[in-house]
Amino acid sequence: MKIYVAGPMTNLPEYNLPAFALATDRLKMAGYRPVNPGRHGVNPAYTWQDYIRRGLTELLQCEAVALLPGWENSQGATLEVHVAKALKMDVEPLSTWLERAA
Repeated sequence: MKIYVAGPMTNLPEYNLPAFALATDRLKMAGYRPVNPGRHGVNPAYTWQDYIRRGLTELLQCEAVALLPGWENSQGATLEVHVAKALKMDVEPLSTWLERAA
């Protein structure tokens, strides 16, 4: 199953990229095919809108969403969850996906 990783980035140390990478590694080890929107790194020329457009494009190619802690405080992750739920995708915390695979 292809799972999009959603969580907060803006105003966090290192844009929370280490948490995205760890979640991606854990999902891979559990047998999923994770999509990490943070894998592209940070481009100082990009706006928030550039990042969310790319993220939503990647989200649409997935079957489900794994949520990182604090996602509900993120404008981007909240939008991604809204879109995923509207498309009837399974949206669960990362821990739930890992428990299901165990």
